[in-house]
Amino acid sequence: MIITLIVAAEVSWWIVLGLALATRYLLRWRRASTALLLGLPTVDLVLYALAVLDLRGGATASWTHALAASYTGFSVGYGPSLVRWADQRFQHRFAGGPVPLPAPKYGPERTRHEWRIAGRTVVSAAITLGLITLLVPLSAGSAHFGTFTQWYVKLGIAAVVNLVVAGCYSVWPKEAPAGVLVVDGRAVERPVPEKRP
Repeated sequence: MIITLIVAAEVSWWIVLGLALATRYLLRWRRASTALLLGLPTVDLVLYALAVLDLRGGATASWTHALAASYTGFSVGYGPSLVRWADQRFQHRFAGGPVPLPAPKYGPERTRHEWRIAGRTVVSAAITLGLITLLVPLSAGSAHFGTFTQWYVKLGIAAVVNLVVAGCYSVWPKEAPAGVLVVDGRAVERPVPEKRP
């Protein structure tokens, strides 16, 4: 049942996001759009609450319950950046907005980008592990800490790896190849000089 709920929550999250962007840029209903965007975390919290109820109903704790908890952690850590990503592309496609810029590849801009990713991963991992830990007392005895040991290890490794990667970019910033014009960490084409008659 939890797998079905996870799929339904994933689909619902994207539907709500799509409706929020459509009401903002196609219908010009900014307040309705804001209300829908604020409802995105609610989708994940409802999924988590249903996972708790499933455990309290006597279900055997498994990785699926931890996965349900991870959706809330991901929503808090990566949700805002994912919404901005979708917003920029929707605005460009349907509202005449500027072309979305790719992520920076070089210099201090790339370093800051990697630290932002590391920060989001740490926040997501911390919230997910906190919610997974809460499953134990909330489950009325159906879940035990040992059930979720692998999640503690894997999420801890993911956070450490992202921090190490960001640290490496701080010590060894990625430089652009020779002859490449870079603006704000992104390679751009050099203007072609006009030919004189």
